[in-house]
Amino acid sequence: MEVFVNLKNLFLSVWDKGILGIDIGQILIGLGIFLIFLIFRGLISKLIIKKLELISKRTTNKLDDTFVKAMVGPARFLPVVLGFFFASYYMTFNEETRSFVDTINRTLITILLFWIIHQIIEPISYILSGLDKILTRELIGWIIKSLKILIFILGAAAVLELWGIKIGPIIAGLGLFGVAVALGAQDLFKNLISGILVLVEKRFKMGDWILVEGTIEGIVEKIGFRSTTIRKFDKSLAIIPNFQFAENAVINVSQTTNWLISWIITLQYDTTVDQLKNIRDQIEKHIAENDDYDKKVGLAVRVDKFSDSSIDMYVRCFTKTNSWSEWLKVKEKLAIEIKQIVEKNKASFAFPSQSIYVEKK
Repeated sequence: MEVFVNLKNLFLSVWDKGILGIDIGQILIGLGIFLIFLIFRGLISKLIIKKLELISKRTTNKLDDTFVKAMVGPARFLPVVLGFFFASYYMTFNEETRSFVDTINRTLITILLFWIIHQIIEPISYILSGLDKILTRELIGWIIKSLKILIFILGAAAVLELWGIKIGPIIAGLGLFGVAVALGAQDLFKNLISGILVLVEKRFKMGDWILVEGTIEGIVEKIGFRSTTIRKFDKSLAIIPNFQFAENAVINVSQTTNWLISWIITLQYDTTVDQLKNIRDQIEKHIAENDDYDKKVGLAVRVDKFSDSSIDMYVRCFTKTNSWSEWLKVKEKLAIEIKQIVEKNKASFAFPSQSIYVEKK
């Protein structure tokens, strides 16, 4: 019997002293409290969040959909924070352990707060998308990414401070490291600044057809921090460093309002003055009466000069369309019309020629 009494006393001693001075009863109740909040976490996921998602889908505004989606993670983490907080404050700790547990509670709350701030940035990006006349979509994307990185760094710094890790020396060390990196990565920063200037000045956007003189021509597929991806017309992909767009002239072909047709028509020297006048007037009349051309921008059909083997007539006009494929069709029709006018007036096109005179002795 004495053995059983000793076992009973030992069991009660362990029950009372428990772990880290906390009796087993408190630990079990604390775990029960934490478990209740975990069950509540499941209810949040299955009932509350799904209900909010259904409500947001009924509206035409996508802002509430974005907000609900962004808050799913923090909402599921909140019961964990509350569960640990109430469970830990139910249990009795010694002073040292209480300090440690309080630090964990502060850490969890800090993570939750910075997580919420981080997630709120996504709905803000949806609001900023309405400012596309001021900010480009790519620039908004850069701002959002930068803000998210900044929030993450600040959150990490706050957590480190809670655990007594001073971030001042770390920042100083990173500053020296940053100077060393900057000296060895000047091209990287040059490309980064150039990319920001491209977005701020709205030189081009994704989907634009651009021409960088002496460098590249194609469709912009992506504008990155360091480089821009361009799909060339042979379907090959080119990655161009952003500084190229700062140091070279960039022609945004997609922003063309009126496509230009500029030709020199060469006529033979045996063309009479009347033929020249008739050809000039008929070409000008055709362009002036055709709705394919924008006469307000400019129209010129004139005898230009006497070349070595031809009389040159200058034709210059602008199409109304800003579509490249439509411009090709209009240009083709004009070329055919000019040929018919020249033939109707019984004149001929000149071609480069050279006369050789042989002197007989």
